Amino acid sequence: MERVMTPEERIRRAEEIYHKRRTQSDGVRVPTNSVNVNTKPNIALFKKMILQILICLLIYFIFYMIQNSNYFFSEEVIAKTKEILSYDINFSEIYMTVTSYLDQFNKNEEQKQEAQLENNIGGAAPEDGSGSKQDQNIIQDTQKQQDQQNEGVGQEETKVDQSQEPEAGEELDQMQIDAKAVKETVSIIKPLEAKVSSRFGMRDPTTPTVPKNHTGIDLAADTGTVIKAAMDGVVTLKSSEGDYGNHIKIENGDVMTLYAHCSKIYVNEGDEIKQGQEIAEVGETGNVTGPHLHFEIRRENRYVNPEYVLDFE
Repeated sequence: MERVMTPEERIRRAEEIYHKRRTQSDGVRVPTNSVNVNTKPNIALFKKMILQILICLLIYFIFYMIQNSNYFFSEEVIAKTKEILSYDINFSEIYMTVTSYLDQFNKNEEQKQEAQLENNIGGAAPEDGSGSKQDQNIIQDTQKQQDQQNEGVGQEETKVDQSQEPEAGEELDQMQIDAKAVKETVSIIKPLEAKVSSRFGMRDPTTPTVPKNHTGIDLAADTGTVIKAAMDGVVTLKSSEGDYGNHIKIENGDVMTLYAHCSKIYVNEGDEIKQGQEIAEVGETGNVTGPHLHFEIRRENRYVNPEYVLDFE
């Protein structure tokens, strides 16, 4: 009776027959690890390399045609192409230039916001918390000036009458108190002899960039007119930023005088100044419509109408 082969035996028998036939061909034994090896060449990488070479040749050919052919392209296009290809771009320098411009722009914006905030507030609020009352006093003083101007229709702007003393029992507002303290504390003279072109307080300018709340007094004069120090003090600020243009601040205790829109400044920060000393020249730098000196007086950083302290024409 014939013996039945198991599946394992059949597989082993088939492998023996296969290896026997492989060994018999040409009398050479073929290693078993070479069976079923894919000998088909891999041409994917070769195709990719050929494609890249063709693209490079095409790009080179296009530029060559642009530079050397007058038939397909005009001379202007060829010249522009050569100019672009000859550029040596310094990206580091471009980055530094843009960064510097942005920093300067942000600094100017911050100074404009600070100046606008000072104009709106009218100076720092006093320690007793009477900031709102101070603002009301400024408005009242401005209204008085406007009433005086309305009475003098057809004449020049009416100057503030400094000889008028408050009646008995009448309370002084904060600005009048500050003006009295300034006159008692320091000696102040006019920085130059000139006609007043714009007085302290609210106004209705025709130029949109000119602020309505005027925090000083404008003295019209030709560019180059010498400006003198109104009082003794120390230069605490010399700047060319913001709407004031070239301007300086001189402080003496709690009193500060400001000289703005100058064309030239003779002094520097930290210099000790004597009253009457030549410190600058009239100009039209910053936010102006013509050459003049913008002159301010402040006490404890509160604005004081200069006509409360000095007699201007």
